[in-house]
Amino acid sequence: MKNSTLLSVYQREFISRIIAIPSVGGLPEEGASYGRIPREVLRAFLDEAKAKGFRTGVEGERIGWVEFGEGDRLFGILCHLDVVPVGDGWDSDPFTLAFRADETGREAMYGRGIVDDKGPACAAFFAMLELAEEGWIPDGYRVRLILGTDEERTCSCMRYYAGHAQVPDFSITPDSIFPVIYCEKGITQLKLSGENRKHMSASGGSAVNIVPASAECEVAGKTISVSGKAAHASIPELGVNAIRLLAEAMEGQGLRLEEFPVMKFVRDFDAGSFTGCDPTGDYGNLSCNIGMLSAGKDGCELRMDLRIPWDADHDAVIRNLTEKASEYGLETQVTLDLPPLLKDRNSSGIRMLTDIWKKHMDRFTGFREEYRDLHTEPKAAGVGTYARHIPNAIAFGIQAPWQADQCHQANEHAAVTDYLQWIQIMKESITAAGEFI
Repeated sequence: MKNSTLLSVYQREFISRIIAIPSVGGLPEEGASYGRIPREVLRAFLDEAKAKGFRTGVEGERIGWVEFGEGDRLFGILCHLDVVPVGDGWDSDPFTLAFRADETGREAMYGRGIVDDKGPACAAFFAMLELAEEGWIPDGYRVRLILGTDEERTCSCMRYYAGHAQVPDFSITPDSIFPVIYCEKGITQLKLSGENRKHMSASGGSAVNIVPASAECEVAGKTISVSGKAAHASIPELGVNAIRLLAEAMEGQGLRLEEFPVMKFVRDFDAGSFTGCDPTGDYGNLSCNIGMLSAGKDGCELRMDLRIPWDADHDAVIRNLTEKASEYGLETQVTLDLPPLLKDRNSSGIRMLTDIWKKHMDRFTGFREEYRDLHTEPKAAGVGTYARHIPNAIAFGIQAPWQADQCHQANEHAAVTDYLQWIQIMKESITAAGEFI
């Protein structure tokens, strides 16, 4: 691994150790609610924090924390150490931290989780460590870095924490984008299932909240494989959906999709007309991702992820989509349903975080002066963060909004200079928190 001249040896080595643990959620084991590997990465993180003199703890083998300071009041930083499946398209080992030039020519760190969300968790730890080494101690409050291990699947780790441990008076979760996110869209995930009349064998996608990067099918003596581009389900327009491409490729091979209702649905799907949702307010638009496809002897199945704006009629969206799917012989089941989240965009905490972002935004890769008018004030987004599960929590960062989203992507990466800004923003958030909690 190339040695960065900007990060310290300690920072490089610690990030590398955390990235190296392939903490995709697994089946429950004794002492490990989400599988052995997510528990392993949490243990490694907490052991290092304890060795550096911080207080640490674990709640129900699901979620851990690192803390310093004294007092009844508590400021929280909510991060997670689990990651999504690797997927296709990597140019290097996803679990080996690599340093190489990014698309701008700047030195960047590559690895699964460097943006979502192991990198931010490490940055928060480095911020706490630097403050402690500088002799700064919170005045009358504690700072707690809370580390979940099942955010990518259910967030049950943070719900457990909320029911069994001290809830911070105010928290940030650096698991989104800048500026401050004052509104998160509702998230609904669906399973659409139907018969497999022509005995097609098909698969596509690795997780419902990722735009599928590959898909393939075997039918009528033909094998068809296609490649797309992964992206986070909250911004599917940044990806290329391989399941949609597969439907097109099947037609291109002379197959009639009327004989494959699930693929006809994929080909015909239009978010606006199939759901009747077309909001134009401040809370964003509806986004839909057909994330997973499977077909075999037991039938056909699609998994979909919808991000529904605050001002949309949620029940009508699901009802309309269900009725439309039934026209294709597909039954619909809701598998996840999270309501939207709305915060007061003029609250003292949000204004404080906005001021911190203003100070740093021009130091991020790709900044242009016109972005001050576009990306300074709090905004709504299709993200789903821990802020939904902890009162008084706000999504704040960690990516600049003008940069290509790296969450759930192949070759996930962050510029080293941006990473140093993450640490500084964390430090300033920690030290400013005492003014209002």
